[in-house]
Amino acid sequence: MIIIKNAYVIGMNDINYVETDVGIDETKIVSVGKINESDFPHAKIIDAKGKTLTPGLIDPHCHIGMMEEAIGSEGRDVNEMTNPVYPELRAIDAIKYQDTAFMDSLKAGVTTVVTGPGSANVIGGVFSILKTFGKDFDDMVLVEESCIKMALGENPKRVYGAKNQAPTTRMSSAALIRESLIKARDYREKKLAYLNSEDKSNKSFEFNMKWESLMRVFDGFLVKIHAHQQDDIQTALRIINEFNLNATIEHATEGHLIPEILRKNNQKVILGPTFGSKSKYELRNKSFESAKILKDNDVLFAIMTDHPVIESQYALTQLGLFVRAGLNELDALKAVTINAAIVNGIENRVGSIESGKDADIVIWDGHPLHYLTKPEIVIVNGKIAYQK
Repeated sequence: MIIIKNAYVIGMNDINYVETDVGIDETKIVSVGKINESDFPHAKIIDAKGKTLTPGLIDPHCHIGMMEEAIGSEGRDVNEMTNPVYPELRAIDAIKYQDTAFMDSLKAGVTTVVTGPGSANVIGGVFSILKTFGKDFDDMVLVEESCIKMALGENPKRVYGAKNQAPTTRMSSAALIRESLIKARDYREKKLAYLNSEDKSNKSFEFNMKWESLMRVFDGFLVKIHAHQQDDIQTALRIINEFNLNATIEHATEGHLIPEILRKNNQKVILGPTFGSKSKYELRNKSFESAKILKDNDVLFAIMTDHPVIESQYALTQLGLFVRAGLNELDALKAVTINAAIVNGIENRVGSIESGKDADIVIWDGHPLHYLTKPEIVIVNGKIAYQK
């Protein structure tokens, strides 16, 4: 057992800005509140007096391990640019868990990453969720297959326009997504009819890997839809509503220009990356004020790095700029902890300091948003994964 004493806890739930203790047994948090260490004579005691304790940070959308650091094209397995519709691709078959970015992120307090295919394709494949610490991939994986990636806007147009192949317009991107969803829905209905039939000699159903993967969205499997501009965001909303999808809108660079529409649709958003240059036309209206506007309009959001666009290890550097632009400090920290967990459906495991959750904890040597602050200790699944 590990007992962390006298920490200044920002728990991202009902326990915030309170000095208290946290108990860890095996891989889980077992108590939050004052602990008499004499009741646990064999426990490891960590005195965190004067230190700040938070949950491990979560990067809710990135490509870590899919675009490996320092080796160029051989390490890039993020986009299969030979067909615009590839729901059967799986990040778990390409993630390089030896990527040095995992350790860099761990040392910066990032303990969970949601990583997967890029946005070259209108349907690009399936994301995975990993811890940043473990002896191998199986030890790191939290969710092998977490959601399907879709994309609207410039990227699919640019990639396939250069090949003189659909999609070359936004109309075609949306049509390809709709066509694929209709085929997957029809496939699902045929499969269910086959499974429920007593006569298994019925040849009307044939296995198809593409639609087998995509049909899960009709059972609530999460969809991530890449959309920067407000017109693409509204196209995404039309598709979400038309097919009753459980979806997040990724990037939402112009979401702050239509917050009332996001609120009306009760739409979850993963915002960013906002730090850095406006490298293409779609980003011309990106603003650090966006998060405060979304919060003021009761839109649930998390904040991403889109690693390696911004390295995951600099998640808090970007976050500080949102706070400087008006976002409440606690709301900012929630955007990379509990909100990041909620929008990815893993809030029962990570994102806050609560009994029963994974013991993913960071002890900071100062305030997490101060530019000089570093993690002193990072705990993942109850193990000290990094110590300064």
